[in-house]
Amino acid sequence: MAKYLFQSRLTAEGAKGTAHEGGSARRAAIAKATESLGGKLEQFYYAFGDVDVYTIAELPDNVTAAAAALAVTQGGSATVKTVVLLTPEDMDKVGKKAAEYRAPGR
Repeated sequence: MAKYLFQSRLTAEGAKGTAHEGGSARRAAIAKATESLGGKLEQFYYAFGDVDVYTIAELPDNVTAAAAALAVTQGGSATVKTVVLLTPEDMDKVGKKAAEYRAPGR
């Protein structure tokens, strides 16, 4: 399974709901949603700054990750940016693949 970093920004409604429901209850809800898609929640953190919640999850594939992000966004309480995470071993494989590429103007 692949790992994904979800960066969520709460709307005003999402912030109110989180304050009312509590942070650990939201983590439990995200864990349940992740498991319903055949995945596993690995990390869940609230943060200061322009990103309110950082979530790392293991999911079967990109389509499933997109479904997770879409479900959160459709809920109306947050927007989500999804980042595909690669292991160091994945990067070893990347380094062995060569692409025929020409930079602009060269």
